[in-house]
Parts: sequence; structure tokens; C-alpha cells
Amino acid sequence: MGGYSSRVRSDIARWRQAGLIDAATADSLTRDVEANERKSLSFGSILAMMAALLFGAAILIFVAANWDAIPRLARVAALFAIVLGGYVGGALLKTRDHAAIGEALWIVAAAAFGGSIALIGQMYHLSGDMTSALVTWGAGTALAAVALRSNPLTVAAVGIADAWLFLKGFDYYSRSDFPHLFVVMAIVLFAVSFWTRSQPARHLIILSLLSYLVLLVTSHNTLQVAIPLVAASALLFATSVFAPEPVDRIVQLGGRLPLHALLGFLTGLAMVQFELADESTYNSGFAIASVIALAGIVAAIMLAGRESRGLRWLAYAGFAFEIAIIYVVMLQSMLDTAGFFLAAAVLLGILAIVIIRIEKRMKGPAAKGATA
Repeated sequence: MGGYSSRVRSDIARWRQAGLIDAATADSLTRDVEANERKSLSFGSILAMMAALLFGAAILIFVAANWDAIPRLARVAALFAIVLGGYVGGALLKTRDHAAIGEALWIVAAAAFGGSIALIGQMYHLSGDMTSALVTWGAGTALAAVALRSNPLTVAAVGIADAWLFLKGFDYYSRSDFPHLFVVMAIVLFAVSFWTRSQPARHLIILSLLSYLVLLVTSHNTLQVAIPLVAASALLFATSVFAPEPVDRIVQLGGRLPLHALLGFLTGLAMVQFELADESTYNSGFAIASVIALAGIVAAIMLAGRESRGLRWLAYAGFAFEIAIIYVVMLQSMLDTAGFFLAAAVLLGILAIVIIRIEKRMKGPAAKGATA
């Protein structure tokens, strides 16, 4: 953001010298850039945050190493003092215009809270497993994020929920229940992210929900999960492209909902293709899914590629994946190993040419608009 602001300021000065804008307009534009510029962290602030994190880790390790030598009451008091000191000290620093260090202390307090759950549970022989401790830790971190209106704590709470999801998900075969509770966690944390103004948390939640759906296919029929995901993603993409402003006012993702929707679309179709792939015979279902995927990629580039470089590169990666999987499933019996490398080289060359042409077309209208 700092680089972008510097470039805009340089452009404003150049426009002023060229006579394209007057002094009053230049001043107004400069003030608007300064008002909306995100404050970047200085090198000193980064070092302070690292020092605070290391200090908190050192305290926890010291307490754990001398656990048996410290009286029980002193153990609990020390742990609570670390948590309370981190939250209160961070709040005081935030009010004194030391936001980076204050947020770092809040992260230290949240980490100390998680460590306290484990140590106190061990001390009092409390029943429960790691996943239960993660739920408690995540809930406490989310409450702290709400109380302090903290962006980093919201992201931390989402990260803890993700850890719970993967621990429960990969332990599915030894348990009778699937972690459907994650959907409730995601909804709650998504709502919290609006209060804490945490756009990164919203992006992470959407990616986490895709991971949840990927895990869900281990306990459900693949097509029952994948087809609704493809349809919902296509609908979200169309809505975000044809009504971008009202949609982004609702989800507040910085205009990146089409990128997430395309990722969901490609993920769902990949599930369908893996389910329908048959290496021995021609599979019409796989062919239909491949055609839909390629058509969706082309439509995504044409409809939203000009506004999002990230979306274009995701579409290129999806196109390369489609070419590879189509070859593996439908053409590998026709070519030997040498033929494979020749075909791959040709396909990658074609892909490079297509990307270069698309990039030129995307830059063309922008250049014409600048010279007009």
C-alpha cells in the first residue's frame, strides 16, 4: 500500500506539472491519498513486535520448565498475570499511538491463554483432548478480538479454528463424528470480522470453508458436495461481476469475491473430474466436466480478468491443470513417454502464447484510456 501511495503522489505531481490538473485538485487528491493510506510498520516496530513475542515465549517456557518447583497458586497467578498484562498493556499502548506493539502484546496474551489451558489442564488433571482445548482457546481469542476490536486477534481466532478443523478432519476415520461445527465457527467469526474490520480474516474464512468441503468428500458422495459447490461458486461469480458495488458493500472483500468464486468453481470441478475419471475408457461425464471447466475459465477471464491480475493467474493455472488432467485421463493411451513430453511442450507453448495475447489485450484498453 505504501508503494501504491508513493506512485499516486508521483503521478499527482506529474499531472500538476503537465497542466492536467490545477493546484487545488492536486492538493485534494494528495489529502485523500494520505487519509486512506494504511500506516506501514517501521523496522523498529517490527523488531518490537518480535521482541514482545519472544519475551512472551520465554516467560511461558520458564514457567513450564520450573513447573514442579513453583507452588500451585503461584503457577495459576503467573499465567493469569501474563494474559492480563498482555491485554491491558496492549490496550494502553494502543491508546498512546503504539498500535503495532500493542497488537503484538495482544497476540502474546492470546498465545499465553492457549498455553495456560494446557498447563492448568495438566496440573488439575482435567479431562479432554487437544481439540477441546482448541475450541476453548479459539473462543477466548474471539471474545478478546470482539472486546478489543482487534484485526490480528480475529485472524488468530480463525487460525485456531482452522487448526481444530484439520485435527478433527484428519482424525475422522478414528471417530464417529465429522467436524460440522466448523461451519458455525466460520459464520460467527465472519460476523466478528465486520466488527473488528478484519478483511484478511474474511479471506481466510472463505479459503477455510473450501478446505472444509474438500475434507467433507471423505465422508459423503463426492458429487453431492462438488456439484452444489460449482453451482454456488458460479452464481457468486456472476453476482459479484454484474453487481460488484452492492455485493462488495455486503461482503467487504476488497473486490476479490470473483477470485474466491473462481477458486471454488475450479475446486468443485476438480472434485467432479477426479470422481468421473476413467483411464481405461472414454468417459462422457468427465468430458462434459472438462468442457464446463474450460468454458468457465474463459468466461472468468473475459468478464473479470481485466480488473484482477490475481484472477487471471488463477485462471491460467486452472487452464494448465485442465490440459494436464485431460491428457492423463483421455489421451495417455495414445502416446508413449517421448510423445508425452512433446505434447506437454507444445501445450505449454500454446498456453504461453495465449497468456501473452490476453495480457496484451488487457493492457491495451488501459493504455488507450490513458492516452485519450
